[in-house]
Amino acid sequence: MHFVDAGPARSFANVTRYSTRLADWTFLFVAVFTVAYFLLTHEGLYALDDYFYSRYAHQVLTGTFQLAPDPEGLLHDPLKERPLIFGPVALCYALFGINIISTTLWPLLATLGCAGILWKLYRRDEPLVAATAMLLLGLHYFTLNLTNYLYPDNILMFWCLAGAATLLTGRHRPRNGVAWGVGFAVLSFAALLSKETITYYVPFYLAVLGCDAYRRKNGRFWLAAVGSGTALLAGYLAFYQIFTNDAFYRIHLIENTNNFLKEGNYLEGNHSALLARLTWQPFTFFLGIGLGPLLVLAGRALFPDNVPSEPDRQFWLGLGFSALAFYWLGSTSISQYNPITLLPRMTTPLLPPLALAAGFGLRQLLQTGRGLGLVGLLLLAGGGWLHNSLSVLYGGLGLCFVGLALALRWQRRPAWLQLGAPALVGCTLVVLAGSLALRPTYFMTKPSVSAHFAQERVIRRQLQAPARGVVFVDDYLIGNYDFYYGYRVPAGLQYRRYWARDSVRLAPGQRAWLLLNRSTLSNDELTRKLIRYSPDSVLSWYPRRHLLAHDGQVELYQVKLASQ
Repeated sequence: MHFVDAGPARSFANVTRYSTRLADWTFLFVAVFTVAYFLLTHEGLYALDDYFYSRYAHQVLTGTFQLAPDPEGLLHDPLKERPLIFGPVALCYALFGINIISTTLWPLLATLGCAGILWKLYRRDEPLVAATAMLLLGLHYFTLNLTNYLYPDNILMFWCLAGAATLLTGRHRPRNGVAWGVGFAVLSFAALLSKETITYYVPFYLAVLGCDAYRRKNGRFWLAAVGSGTALLAGYLAFYQIFTNDAFYRIHLIENTNNFLKEGNYLEGNHSALLARLTWQPFTFFLGIGLGPLLVLAGRALFPDNVPSEPDRQFWLGLGFSALAFYWLGSTSISQYNPITLLPRMTTPLLPPLALAAGFGLRQLLQTGRGLGLVGLLLLAGGGWLHNSLSVLYGGLGLCFVGLALALRWQRRPAWLQLGAPALVGCTLVVLAGSLALRPTYFMTKPSVSAHFAQERVIRRQLQAPARGVVFVDDYLIGNYDFYYGYRVPAGLQYRRYWARDSVRLAPGQRAWLLLNRSTLSNDELTRKLIRYSPDSVLSWYPRRHLLAHDGQVELYQVKLASQ
């Protein structure tokens, strides 16, 4: 198990000649691109998850958050068990007020924090590795996509990367072993308070602990880590014992929920799909969400080209591929086997270690040239198999590597095409960045599919106190309209669904409004499941109407009801 060797982290002698500016400029680009994506593609609240997290944050801010067990023993609301998702949002609300930007600022900061950790780790010793990892992680479409929503996944990714980096660094610095060990335990506990999938890392952590114990190394670090971690877990279990009378309440909720939903899992309701889920489906899933370049480059790092021992490369390879195996074969339950759902947001803990491993893989390609053609052909094959818009990503990178492999056979090639040349490294990173940025840039130029900000402006300007009456809205807005008021809806206003028009009776002095969001009513994700009517059909239900406000795709009408 060479990946747990705690020796100094060094690699090719000439790698360090690359300027630290390579990492600096890459970090700046990734940070600016991430913020631009966040601002240009924001669609407001996405689903119940971010709405519930936001509401809990408001309750924490106002002191109304309630700690109470689920009386049915089902995990119908696991979000309440993740305080490090909504707790920091409460602080954002205190500082900046309740709005969609302050609601999702924490996921954005966590995403930027991941890039910052990668930059700090390898800026000086491995700037090429740092730059490659920042691009592969920071420009991955789903990393960017999750900055816009108050979901736990990018936040968990930040804690996971911070904890793993602390483990790696702390074992290299035995003089401060106690402090690093406590830090590692605290960061891992923070990940647990964000989402349960920190468990992806547990097998690797146990392997490192076992190997260090066998070699009698890093004893102070592990004593501090295990001691402080045990204390934190004991306090955590005691907390649940006090408030729920069940120290393992969170585990029991998960098990009860798995049991309740077992008819849809792979062993009972979907048994015929189990073999596919454990064999080829994860492979095609990773390929289909754009992780092919990351995995191919990480795979290249498995072959070290007869260089001296590189504990950092081995560490990230071990963590990355062990977490990948856990995701591929692991289960959501300890009492029954139910594989983890293949969703892009469930992969975030895998991304930082695999991105760093891929950074070492690209560095080896550009230092030795060995494997360039094979990597390029694999990417071209992936693009050909997908045969969709992602083929541009795979094809562009594949052609780059194949072309570079052919160019290196040219005996009279210019100096900038020599192996390891800074200009060659820079050009390769530009191609990598450009290929990865294509898909996010496309979405940055698309019109909004929710018209959240236009809707927020109409509500703020037209539907405020002292207005009194009923506002008719679609089936999506009815579930979160109070967010637009900072969870303090004016007492004189009620919100009802469109179809409730015939059952509403207005009191004297009250009015009725129709709020029509054409973007929401034409959103493919909503019209497939939730919304079964078009803007024209809604308008036909309210023939006596008068347009009061129009902002982009959002319209507000004052209407007369049949009872008036």
